[in-house]
Amino acid sequence: MVDGATPVVTDNQICRGAGRPDCGCRCFEQECMVEMIIETDSLTKLYGKKVGCEDICLAVGEGQIFGFLGPNGAGKSTLVKMLVGLLFPTSGTAQILGRPLGDLGARRRIGFLPENFCYQDWLTGEELLSFHACLYRMSKMEKKRRIPAVLEQVGLAGKEKQKVGSYSKGMRQRVGLACALLPDPDLVFLDEPTSALDPLGRREVRKIMVELRERGKTVFLNSHLLSEVEMICDRVAIINKGRIVAGGSLCELLANSIEVEMQVEAQSPEMLADLSSISRSVTVEGRIVRVSLRGKEDIPALAEAVVRNGGKLFSLEARQKSLEDLFVDIIREEGHLI
Repeated sequence: MVDGATPVVTDNQICRGAGRPDCGCRCFEQECMVEMIIETDSLTKLYGKKVGCEDICLAVGEGQIFGFLGPNGAGKSTLVKMLVGLLFPTSGTAQILGRPLGDLGARRRIGFLPENFCYQDWLTGEELLSFHACLYRMSKMEKKRRIPAVLEQVGLAGKEKQKVGSYSKGMRQRVGLACALLPDPDLVFLDEPTSALDPLGRREVRKIMVELRERGKTVFLNSHLLSEVEMICDRVAIINKGRIVAGGSLCELLANSIEVEMQVEAQSPEMLADLSSISRSVTVEGRIVRVSLRGKEDIPALAEAVVRNGGKLFSLEARQKSLEDLFVDIIREEGHLI
C-alpha cells in the first residue's frame, strides 16, 4: 500500500458499506470473506524514465463493480492494459481470477472494452461477433447461443445484419460492449463504456453492469462520469501521477466529506482560527464561510466556535460532498490536476 493512501481492502475483507448498520445506503453488508478476483502487489510500469504507474496495490472482490478514477494521463489505461495482458509490468506481481498475470486460462474468462477501439467496418455486427467468438475459441453451439443473447442484451437485436461501418457512434459502442460480454466473462474491464451514448443508452448500460454484479460477475469500470460511478460502484480507487492516492467503499469515502456553509457577521481572526482547528479547510467570501469537515459530528462545534468568538450566525447548511467534489479535492491536495 502506498504511504498515505486509504486502504482499498483490509485483511482481504470486503464490506460494501461503511461498517455501520445505520449507513442507509444500498451497499451496506456485514463484512464477509469473498474471493479476490484482482490482486496486485507493487505493480509498476515504467516507460524508460517516465512512470506509467507505480507501486499499485489493489484487491477487488468477486461480485463488485469497482470504479477506477483519475485525471487524464494518471495511469488508468496503463494499469488496465497490464491486467488484461497487453503490457508487461516492469516490476511487481498480480493475480487475476486466482491465476498469475498473463495466464491464458484466466484471459479466456475476461471481457475487455477499451476506450478507443476500431472494428472492421466491412463486417456486419453478427460477423464481428462471430470473429470474436473464434478468437475466444468458442464452440459452434456456444456461438449460436451467445451471439443472439448479447445482441439482445446491448440493444442491437435486429441490427446484426448491418455493416459496422453504417453504425452510429452509439451503436458502435454497443457492439463493442457486446464483444466484451460475448464469452460470458467472470471479470469485465470497461473503459468509458457510456461515453458515446445518450442518457437512455447510459441507463441501459448501467443496468447491464448491475445485472452482471447480481450474477456474481466483477466489473472494473474506468469512467470520467463520476455521477455514474457514484450511482453503481461498490468501491473505488483514485489514481494520480501513477500512484493510488485514495480508495475504499463509497460510504467510507463520502462519510468523511461534509461541507458546511454558514452566514456569519462580526467575523474575527480568532473565530476563523478556531474554525480552522476544527475543520479541514475554511474559505471566506464576505459573510459566507465555507468549512470542510471530516464528519457531521463536528457540526455543533462550528456553531459554538462562532458564538464563543462574538460572531452572529444567521444560517448554517451542511451537505455531504459528491464523489466529484471528493475527487477534485483529492487531486488538488496532490498539488496538480494533470
